[in-house]
Parts: sequence; C-alpha cells; structure tokens
Amino acid sequence: MPDLKGKVTIITGASSGIGKGTAVEFAQLGAHLALTGRNQENLQATARACVEAGIPEDKVLVEQTVQKFGRIDVLVNNAAIGKISTIETTDMADYDRTMDVNLRSVVVLTQLCVPHLTKTQGTIVNVSSVNGTRAFPGLLAYNMSKSALDQFTRCVALELASKQIRVNSVNPGVILTGIQKRAGLSEEQYVKFLEHSKSTHALGRVGEVSEVAKTIAFLASSDASFITGAQVPVDGGRHAMCTGF
Repeated sequence: MPDLKGKVTIITGASSGIGKGTAVEFAQLGAHLALTGRNQENLQATARACVEAGIPEDKVLVEQTVQKFGRIDVLVNNAAIGKISTIETTDMADYDRTMDVNLRSVVVLTQLCVPHLTKTQGTIVNVSSVNGTRAFPGLLAYNMSKSALDQFTRCVALELASKQIRVNSVNPGVILTGIQKRAGLSEEQYVKFLEHSKSTHALGRVGEVSEVAKTIAFLASSDASFITGAQVPVDGGRHAMCTGF
C-alpha cells in the first residue's frame, strides 16, 4: 500500500469524478485532505465519503491548509473542464475559461505550494489526459490545455528536482466520470460514445475512477521515489493505438 498516512494533501476538482475518487483513496490510506471543487453540494458529498473512509472533514486551501496542518506534502492538480468545439466553432470566452481552469489555475496553485513542498520534499501529481499526448478532433481547447499541462509537468519537474520535489502527471483515457456529458454530449450520445470507446482502448473497455486514483496515490508516495517528469498513461493502451476518435 502507498505510504500516505498523515500526508497533508491538497486535491482540486474533488467534487466529482477522478478528484472525488482520489480523495476517497487518499482518505483510506490515512492522508489529511484539503479539498476544493466548483460544486459545493458534490464537494460536501465527497467530504462525507472521506469521513466514512476514516478522516475528519476539512475543505481548505494553501494558507488555511498550512495553518491547520503545518505543512503540505502532496498537491494533486485535478480540476478541469472541457467543451465540444472545433477551430470553426470555438467560442473564445469558453476557450479562455478552459485555459484558466485547466492550466492557469495549476500554475498559480503550484507556485503557492512550492515553498511548502520544498520544506517537506513533497510531490505534485497533475491530472492530464491521453488528449494531451494524442490529437482528437472536436475538443480543441481541452486538448491544447492538456498538452500544455504535460509540458508544464516536464518543465517544473526539472526546475524543482534540486529541491527533491517530484512532479508527474497521469494521462487517463476514457474514464467513467461523465465529463463528456458535461462537455456537451447528450445521454444518448454518451452511451454510444462509451460503446465506441471499447474499440479505441486496447483492453477493450473504458476505465474506472479507482484505477486512476490508485495510480495517483502511487506517484504521490515514496514507492515512486525515482520517478519525476513522467506522463503515466492510465488508458487501457489507447495511447499506443492508431485508431481514430
């Protein structure tokens, strides 16, 4: 089991999907959590799930986290949004919002956390996507933001290596989170998309949130002590395939 007991961890986008699953996974491993998310009701549900997993409820960020726990050990940059659009249909307001949430917020939060992670020789895990390493039509701004996030991961890993702060990303394929519906697919389109996705992943299925969460926990732990600057695919082999979208 990853050794995360007592590790003070900030997780963004914890109100649903991979962020929620990661929060529960870290709670089960004994971490102390500071959670943030856009949907307050869902965030409360995540907090309750974490309490049931064995930790006290707490939802704060950098200054409040340090005030309460005295340190930061792990930062999981997970918050992200996406919207179906092409170069011909992209609304620049949506483009700017996607870049703000998926990229700018990561840069800002990482900057704020570095002084604290330096003291603990902590770790950063960025939640990217197979869309960051492969091109897919119809999600232009999202794809661009995840590609930039991967470059950010590599650059920051090199910049912080001398401080013994490790920085890695996970790059999920299609995971059962419903993000595609939030991006604009109807329920019928989403069902067809999931069925089609069985053929675009070498293992013949889509992934579960827990499979990504466990990989994040591994990268955040000392079990991954000699891994930094990596993009770890959690995508059933999709990154290695040449099939279309």
